[in-house]
Amino acid sequence: MKTKILAELRRATGYVSGQALCEEFNVSRTAIWKAINTLKKEGYEIEAVQNKGYRLVRVPEILSQKELESIRATKWLATEYHYYESIDSTNTVAKKLAEEGAPHGTVVVAGTQTGGKGRRGRVWETPAGTSISMTYVLKPDMMPGNASMLTLVMAMAVVRAIESLTQLHPKIKWPNDIVMNGKKICGILTEMSAQMDYINHIVVGTGINVLNESFPQELEEKATSIYLESGEAVQRAQLIEAINEQFEHYYEQFMETQDMSRLDKEYNTLLVNLGGQVRVEGGKEPYVGNSRGISERGELIVDTWEARRLVSSGEVSVRGVYGYV
Repeated sequence: MKTKILAELRRATGYVSGQALCEEFNVSRTAIWKAINTLKKEGYEIEAVQNKGYRLVRVPEILSQKELESIRATKWLATEYHYYESIDSTNTVAKKLAEEGAPHGTVVVAGTQTGGKGRRGRVWETPAGTSISMTYVLKPDMMPGNASMLTLVMAMAVVRAIESLTQLHPKIKWPNDIVMNGKKICGILTEMSAQMDYINHIVVGTGINVLNESFPQELEEKATSIYLESGEAVQRAQLIEAINEQFEHYYEQFMETQDMSRLDKEYNTLLVNLGGQVRVEGGKEPYVGNSRGISERGELIVDTWEARRLVSSGEVSVRGVYGYV
């Protein structure tokens, strides 16, 4: 009931009477009063005025199941949330939930992630109270070969969400990083369970540095946060909701063609290395070329002195990012 009351207070433009809440939720005034007091103890600033009712004055920086559910405005994404104060990996939990029948659009969120995964087995840890660790469970009707492009769709959603809440303009480092001023602010990891021609489920995990005020010495030249770049203390729950809304929008466009043909032009405007030099590793021999954006299949187009190449996997280093000069 607290979640429903909180959502009702958020929707209201002024005061909400206690009687109206009683009638809405079919409970006593005492039950409403107790719920309001519990919300106050959790940090929500709620004003109570006789003959007027209750008004939500201020929302704290709090990440919880109740907070996330009370601000949800998406159509199908996040209709089911699974929030954990601390887990090893949201991707691991999301895959288990998917196998157990969790519906398309389920979202797993963790306050702290102790064993998060990045690409190529790297670790992505999220200190308590600073970052976002979340994973989507998706069960699309499409061929497995199209799944990797959802990483690009997620990257667009994260960039646009950050722009909507701050004055920042992050860029995408193809295929799965969001960067600012040459440093990483977000990483994305997409994993899939599939048959030859059928997807069981896809999980899209995202880790974002939001409120971090500092990083360990070994990371301070490569990592940054929204707070360090903007000086703004963005609320993590608000950012998650903004990302959800953006992802839902871009995902629906993606699914119409099941490729990036409707999104590639916008994606390229967000690409940090568009027109710049990149170094591609992971094949037989590393090579250097100039990035020309992405193809309709989400591949990175790289022009070398020999020929144009389409990069579908491998490590891509961008001049001026993560120390590459």
